[in-house]
Amino acid sequence: MKTQAVIEYIVQWMTDYAREAHSTGFVIGISGGIDSAVSSTLAARTGLPTLCLTLPIHQAPSHVSRAEEQVAFLKKNYANVSSLDVDLSPAYDQLVDLLPSTDDTHRLDLTRANTRSRLRMVTLYYMAGLRNALVVGTGNKIEDFGVGFFTKYGDGGVDLSPIADLTKSKVYELAEALDICASIRQAAPSDGLFDTDRTDEDQLGASYPELEQAMEYVSRGGTSDQLSGRDREVVEIFLARNRANRHKMEPIPVCTLPDELR
Repeated sequence: MKTQAVIEYIVQWMTDYAREAHSTGFVIGISGGIDSAVSSTLAARTGLPTLCLTLPIHQAPSHVSRAEEQVAFLKKNYANVSSLDVDLSPAYDQLVDLLPSTDDTHRLDLTRANTRSRLRMVTLYYMAGLRNALVVGTGNKIEDFGVGFFTKYGDGGVDLSPIADLTKSKVYELAEALDICASIRQAAPSDGLFDTDRTDEDQLGASYPELEQAMEYVSRGGTSDQLSGRDREVVEIFLARNRANRHKMEPIPVCTLPDELR
């Protein structure tokens, strides 16, 4: 991949999109992860006003410190970047207290994790609305179009997705070229939606490089029964996630009435 050329292309694409949308700039959430670090740096490089929001909800301290480091890096290097820290923990706690619970702890944990993501989306759009700005997505190709590892109407609720055609490995290549902080580049990927510091690999059951290989294999028509061992296991993980999360990756189905009912 011609990394510098890719960076320039995405930055120009973001600039053109914002101008065509008659937008004043961008709003983006900073999580302390590699995807938001790269996406926010690309937004900053457009020269358009870019508001970086840190939105902790009972966040692991390591996530908070890395997010702060990324914001400091951007503000030091790009005059068009501003920031705001909004601790959403009290709002989240109040919302959870108002809603019913369940004895199914797995379902409860997942539901509350998705609620965190959706609360952040609401906040991003609130700030974007005040500024006539666009909400920048941070999903990569594996997450958005492979295993559907994002929250519907949460981190999936965005106006534009600058890195959604890049695998995680390519995102890391951009991160190095963009001089993203070493602490972020070296941290294990995590969605930051749980009280514990669990990684994406813990949740997915496979690493991003493994899933990238599986996605490429499946795209060529490969099937799991042609494989064995770990390769077969990873492809089956990929296919199971892809099937289960297809509803996130496809347009919302519309019930189209037949002519005789119109």
